[in-house]
Amino acid sequence: MAKVRLFIDHPLAAGQPVPLDAAQAHYLSGVMRLGAGDEIAVFNGSDGEWSARITQAGKRGGELLALARTAPQRNPPDLWLLFAPIKKARTDFIVEKAAELGAARILPVQTDFTNSERIRQDRLQAHAVEAAEQCGGTFVPAVTDLAPLSRLLDGWDPARRILWADEAAAGPAESLAGLTPGPWAVLIGPEGGFSDAERGRLRALPYVNRVSLGPRILRADTAAVAALALWQSAIGDWKS
Repeated sequence: MAKVRLFIDHPLAAGQPVPLDAAQAHYLSGVMRLGAGDEIAVFNGSDGEWSARITQAGKRGGELLALARTAPQRNPPDLWLLFAPIKKARTDFIVEKAAELGAARILPVQTDFTNSERIRQDRLQAHAVEAAEQCGGTFVPAVTDLAPLSRLLDGWDPARRILWADEAAAGPAESLAGLTPGPWAVLIGPEGGFSDAERGRLRALPYVNRVSLGPRILRADTAAVAALALWQSAIGDWKS
């Protein structure tokens, strides 16, 4: 595996010139000390992983030459993560780990007790890209802008079931063995938990599965990792 992997928003094919923006060129030449003739791994989220040779890298940009595909495209299961943003570093952590664990889409949601009223969607998307580059993935989940949970539920497709990690259900961790594959979303609440109104609405929705993540109430960032891992091991692409 190449030591340097780069996400490229450009088609990839043998002999295809691939442009680099200024930030990517600086990363290769100024940070990684690579230059013309050196090879790296690249991916664009749809064409798998490719080896590419640096043909030019300077302060204003550069160019690669795609050589050969080195790994097939690996897409995650149809799993979304809905989470309420928390402190900046912990929100970054949630996005990074969701990308590593195989979430196909990441949706920050505003709940009644969400502390953060805004996010930097572009910064969180960059964290998802970096996570995919570092973990060997070939897919980058889209990170949406912050949206009210109530509005998302108003337009929700009932064919996509929701795995709701409810802190009020703390107790023995529940088995997910009875769940069936298909479109799913994991829902994690804010540091203050869900309001009574939100909890009542979620309990009434037939496509919502309320689960416990164990006998201890987890921090929101820990709960996101735990819930994604449980789902992946039960019906995701971790299941043998």
